[in-house]
Amino acid sequence: MKNIYFLFIILIVFLNGCKTTKPLVENRPETISKPAIAKDVAPPAVNFSEQTTWILGYFNPDQLTHYPYSTWYLKGFDDYQLNTDAINKLLEINKEDIKIKIVMGTWCPDSRREVPRFMRVLDAWQFPVAKVTFIGVDDAKLSPVGEYVKLEIRRVPTFIIFKNNIEAGRIIENPATSLEQDMVNILTGMNNNK
Repeated sequence: MKNIYFLFIILIVFLNGCKTTKPLVENRPETISKPAIAKDVAPPAVNFSEQTTWILGYFNPDQLTHYPYSTWYLKGFDDYQLNTDAINKLLEINKEDIKIKIVMGTWCPDSRREVPRFMRVLDAWQFPVAKVTFIGVDDAKLSPVGEYVKLEIRRVPTFIIFKNNIEAGRIIENPATSLEQDMVNILTGMNNNK
């Protein structure tokens, strides 16, 4: 019985000896160190001529808002100054029978400059992105898309505007005036070039 009593006392001492009345970590602001926030650190430079960065075939434009494409896409979108007169003319045009194909290369500086601007124009025009088809090409301007050859792409970016499923016109590489004015010209029949 003495042994049981002795073991019981040791057990009580052991259990009470492991408790502490003071918390292990105090939640005072001066004692908590916050992790460093990496927003001031620039992401590593991306070489868009490397094939691993290319988007090929049909793709969702949301991909352009994620790294590494966001490094040029978001800035180009935000910085583009719209031609408000041309936007007002676009707003008068019925969008219902219009579809657009954008053929671009993420490796191409012209695509990286013009596609965000074009998307800014579409945003201001309130054109549904669901009616825009995005096609990524390699540096030979080829894409693994069925019937792609029929598009006859020679330079990128190429913005093809369809009205009633018939090609109304194209903006190839650089706009003649501005993206939005070129679109007005194409959609109102004032454009003679395809």
